[in-house]
Order: sequence, then structure tokens, then C-alpha cells
Amino acid sequence: MTLMTKFMGAVAATALCAGAALAEPALIFDLGGKFDKSFNEAAFGGAQRWAEETGGTFREIELQSEAQREQALRRFAEAGNNPIVMTGFAFGDVLSQVAPDYPETDFAIIDMVVDQPNVRSVVFNEHEGSYLVGMMAAMASESNTVGFIGGMDIPLIRKFACGYAQGVKAANPDATVVANMTGTTPAAWNDPVKGSELTKAQISQGVDVVYAAAGGTGVGVLQTAADEGILSIGVDSNQNHLHPGKVLTSMLKRVDNAVYQAFTDGPGMEKGFNVMGVANGGIGYAMDENNADLVTEEMQTAVDAAAAQIADGSLQVHDYMSDDTCPALDF
Repeated sequence: MTLMTKFMGAVAATALCAGAALAEPALIFDLGGKFDKSFNEAAFGGAQRWAEETGGTFREIELQSEAQREQALRRFAEAGNNPIVMTGFAFGDVLSQVAPDYPETDFAIIDMVVDQPNVRSVVFNEHEGSYLVGMMAAMASESNTVGFIGGMDIPLIRKFACGYAQGVKAANPDATVVANMTGTTPAAWNDPVKGSELTKAQISQGVDVVYAAAGGTGVGVLQTAADEGILSIGVDSNQNHLHPGKVLTSMLKRVDNAVYQAFTDGPGMEKGFNVMGVANGGIGYAMDENNADLVTEEMQTAVDAAAAQIADGSLQVHDYMSDDTCPALDF
């Protein structure tokens, strides 16, 4: 080997190491916005926690249209960002097309499975957490009628609704569950006015506790519930603080942990299928000073017992997405 060859090899190795050291992770938010106080905001919280702990920086983008999904992915990949994390099932098809073009870039997608060697797919057992808050809703209801308002009518949101209805029926077999979806397009994630209208319609049917799994639309649900004097249940992030004393609890979907872990693992992270549920701390419910007076000791004991049974496998909550059916609710 000549001296020049050795020199060029050393320069290349140094450049490669420098590039790896300088690689920033990137986060792409789904439609609904970074500050939707729910799903996207939870993802942002995980990225922020990573940045604060490490002193690192990350790039981000809030999508304004469906067409931007592929543009954002390719832009970050071309810029050398690694890993690139995206929030939402709607990235699935685009990532399947883009990931093979950038085999040296690691991607992580939340709420969808993409079978590519450079992709980590993170999914959640939302039906488990929804079951727990459904139990709490049934125990808190005085009218024996509780509500569910979903965002876009897709199997994933039916999964939330089905788990919730099972929990309601487990706590009170005589309870009625009123369920509505906001719409059939991505606009359903960011329509608080429609969320408010659906909440009022459910109240007219006797609903006195309503669970929102609707992204930014849920802000309208929680606001109207508080204004009309009924209880609400938040989702994804802890939303108890939005209306202290009016939000019974929030179903926690630890999207923040998924983003934080992907950023922490960095380039070369383990790829494949990653399931987060009650058993491994990926799913839960929120208790804090904002809802302490709403949740009785009896309610919490019952819900914690169910959570323990879910964790050890002795209680199986039916997953709507396993067969497109729900034993406790008709869609």
C-alpha cells in the first residue's frame, strides 16, 4: 500500500466519523401540528427530553399537506439526518418507498409496521389503556351513559373505541356507550369545532363522561365537556391540566418514550417490530393533582388490578385490528 493510499484512506475514515458525529436526528410530525396537546406534542416532548439530556440538536417539520410526506423524508435523508422518526400510520406507504433508497439511514415509524431492514416500527396496545379508562368512565358516570369521540374513522381509532367499550362493560354491564367519529379524511384530526358539536350531541343523549381519541379535535371535546359540566378523558399526552377538576384522567400512550429511545439509540439502532403496552410501561393512565379529587380509591384500586392482570396476561383485551370486530361496540 502506497503512502498516498494510506493517506486517502485515513482522510476518508476521518470524514466518515465526523459525519456520523454531526448527524442530527429528525422528527416529522403528522397533520394536526406539533402543539396538538396530544399525539404530536407527546412526540415533541420525547425529542425535547433527549435534547435537554444530551445537549444535542434535532431537525423537525410540521406537515401542511399529504404531499409533503415524501418530500420531508427525502429532504432529511439527503441532508444526512439519522435517524429520522415520523409520527403516524399515514407515513407507512411513503416510507416503504423511500427507505430502500437510503439504506444507510435508519428510520422509525410510530403506529405502523414497515418491513424494511432499516426501519424500526413502533406500535402500541392502545386497546389496553382504553380499557382501563373505560372502567374509570363507567365507575364515574352517574347516568350510565358514556361517550367516545374518535378522529379519522380508521381501524386504529376503532381499536381505541373497542378497548374503551370493553372496559366500560367490565365495570358496568348495563352501561351504554355512544361512539362517533369526526370524519373520514385527515382533516378529522384537527377540527375542534366538530369535536365540540359531537360532544354536545352526545350530552343530549345522556353522556356524562366522554373519551376523546381525536388529536387536535379532542381539544374541542375537552373544552365543551368542561363548559357543559361533564367529565372528559384525554389521550396520548397527559391532558388533565387542560381543565383541572374536569378531566377524569388521560390514557397515556408513551409516544414520547418511543421518540426519545429512537434518538438515544441513534444511527445503528435496533430495527424491526417494537410493541409498547401496559406490561412494558408504554401504555397507562394519568393521575396527578388535577384529577386527584375525581378518582376515588375504589376506582383506582379496580383499574390498577385490571392493569396488573393485563400485564401478566390473565386479562386479554380484544384488539379490534386483529379481526375488525368488537365484542362490546357496534360501529
